[in-house]
Amino acid sequence: MIEDETHPAEELLGEPEPWESWETKLVIWSIGLAIVGVVILGWLIDTYILPS
Repeated sequence: MIEDETHPAEELLGEPEPWESWETKLVIWSIGLAIVGVVILGWLIDTYILPS
């Protein structure tokens, strides 16, 4: 039996990278801005393009 197979997956991953929290915040902000952008662009299209 291989020794690594007896350890849980968390132990195999090791310590988190030092920039992990910064990277997580960046991803969350990016997704949030994308959602806001879709809402604003949807409103603009509904207001100015569709009624024509």
